[in-house]
Amino acid sequence: MTAPRTLLINPTVTSRSSARFPLGLLHLAAALDRGGSSRIIDGNVDRDFVNDSVRAMEQEHFDAVGVGVMGGPQVATAIAVSKAIRARFPAVPIIWGGYFPTLHTDATLAAPYVDYAIRAQGEETLPALVAALVGDRSGLDRIAGLSWKRAGTVVHNPARPIVRRDPAGLLPYDKLGDPRRYLARTYLGQRTVAHQAAIGCRYHCTFCGVAAMFNGVTRLPAAERLERELGYFKHVLGADAVQYFDHNFFDREADMVPLLEVMARFELPWWCFARSDALLKLSEPAWKLVRKSRLRMAYIGAESPSGQMLHDIRKGTRPDQTREVVELCRRHGVIPELSFMVAPPENTEEETERTFEFIREMKRINPQTEIVIYVYTPLPEHSRHEKDRARRPGAPLLDVDGEPVVFPTTPDEWAQPHWVDYACHMDAPWLTDRLRRRINDFVTVLRCRYPTVQDLRAPPWAKRRLSAMAGWRYRFRKYDRPWELTLANRLVRLRMPQVSGL
Repeated sequence: MTAPRTLLINPTVTSRSSARFPLGLLHLAAALDRGGSSRIIDGNVDRDFVNDSVRAMEQEHFDAVGVGVMGGPQVATAIAVSKAIRARFPAVPIIWGGYFPTLHTDATLAAPYVDYAIRAQGEETLPALVAALVGDRSGLDRIAGLSWKRAGTVVHNPARPIVRRDPAGLLPYDKLGDPRRYLARTYLGQRTVAHQAAIGCRYHCTFCGVAAMFNGVTRLPAAERLERELGYFKHVLGADAVQYFDHNFFDREADMVPLLEVMARFELPWWCFARSDALLKLSEPAWKLVRKSRLRMAYIGAESPSGQMLHDIRKGTRPDQTREVVELCRRHGVIPELSFMVAPPENTEEETERTFEFIREMKRINPQTEIVIYVYTPLPEHSRHEKDRARRPGAPLLDVDGEPVVFPTTPDEWAQPHWVDYACHMDAPWLTDRLRRRINDFVTVLRCRYPTVQDLRAPPWAKRRLSAMAGWRYRFRKYDRPWELTLANRLVRLRMPQVSGL
């Protein structure tokens, strides 16, 4: 029997200039190549990836096609490539994996162009599935983490435990062509590389796909693996900065110190996700390593000034910790990038206005604080991890008319614009038009008054002019209908971190 061969596809979701390493597919390719072979097509750099995927299958034999699918705008492009492959090669199994099929498994398998869905981590599930597909398929029901169709009925196999098995060498970056084309000019450096050291998060926030994916599990890499990867980035690719996509970079200090020691030796400026409580717990020796490793910005989920809301969404932090961490970051030369969730389903307008005032307070404490504002859109009940669902059922969600929110049941429905906005925390069914305008107006005034340092495109003089124009509105809280800022921003085009970060 010949070794199985798999085509892995990353549907486009961003501009070519914003493309980062498709880290999930690289890990899957490393796992597949231990017992077979694989090829990666990355739609973020290949804008004709749908036709190129079909052409690749015409030129080479593949036993299966794996499509990595996030929620939001990537669903539409995943549908496009899956339909094209199904039309041309109807017998080739199509497998979806990633956040979307994990959160919406039944909706995924309701599509005629998807045969299998991999839930949560796929490094062991996908090779086992491909091996079964090239065999007699008799062992499909024994593959943990797999959902599939049997005689028209969806079957959910038991979940697979989250594990950490680092590759013996580097990830197969050569499968992407020239890896240097993934290095980007950012606030951090001229050649910023994307990397993920740890996976998972030990918390259970109600709006976060990571919670549903990993159910409170986190796994850190060996320090040797991080050193090997950073050495390759710096000395082979010429990277001069790193953007870490760890779900929660600062976990427990004892586990983080060996990694920080490695990073301190390379001194590559870096950005990461972090929690306020974790940063506040770091000792002075740990902060010394953080400074030496050159942390420049930490993305911190502040979410709300309401202790009750933070409790309800299971954030595990408090508003006073947000205040403290903003000041702590100022002392250590780190820019805190705070994300907030406005317009919750209950007390929608009151909580939104309270958040606006809290944001102003954070700016007074540390004017360098970056602010990112999203709409609070909790996961549908079916998307939450089954164990978490059993422990704490979610409250019913009602739309603006008081009717129960009915979530989509197919990928095509999730690709509709209003559900893309929901998945991206940009809109919610319970928002009134008036509140939607209020949020947009506040964001316009705020981002003009305090343009993000991540914006390298807008000239400094233009940002200063916009900041001055927005000054009176911000000072006197005159957010409504900032027509002059909207008009000026059409010319300057300030960067919006919630749409495109680093």
